[in-house]
Amino acid sequence: MSDAAAPALTRPSHAGLFLGYLKIGLLGFGGVAAWARHVIVQEQRWLTERDYAEVLGLGQILPGPNVGNAAVMIGRRFHGLAGALLATSGLYFAPLIILIILCLFYDRYGQLPAVAPVMAGIAAGAAGMVIGTALKMAGKLKLHAEALVVLLLATVAAAWFRISLPLIVVVLAPVSIALSLRRAGLLGKGAAR
Repeated sequence: MSDAAAPALTRPSHAGLFLGYLKIGLLGFGGVAAWARHVIVQEQRWLTERDYAEVLGLGQILPGPNVGNAAVMIGRRFHGLAGALLATSGLYFAPLIILIILCLFYDRYGQLPAVAPVMAGIAAGAAGMVIGTALKMAGKLKLHAEALVVLLLATVAAAWFRISLPLIVVVLAPVSIALSLRRAGLLGKGAAR
């Protein structure tokens, strides 16, 4: 469904913002981006697919967890500083409590032989969720040829060459921005004079 055909966007209340991010935090084990996208774009309709991808992309290039950074930006967009604090608190509250409890159990039982295969299975499921979310987002962004090249370069750099994400961002973000500006006619060939 295109953004034009999508139902109208809604503005969350303070409580709705906190509870929406609380839900994301509770359901987002190993794949917070997948749940965040589902809740923010599909379920609550706070942002369009494109707006969410832009916010998440900006969150990715900033220090810290990308969905946490996006929570700050989305919360601020709707309710200023209070919204940023509510969204971020909602996102991290439940996982923090659950993590503390799990750490206590892991400290006690983590050395048992049966625990290693369980952890490997959890990691595989988390990786699948991240890949699935990335494919859904990329499929709805109507990427042009230049953006696809940058996407491919970033994927190859991270997956095959194991280049660190900050280095990939430092190198490819300016390239991607320049290509987008050029495509929009704001840089180089086709720029207004």
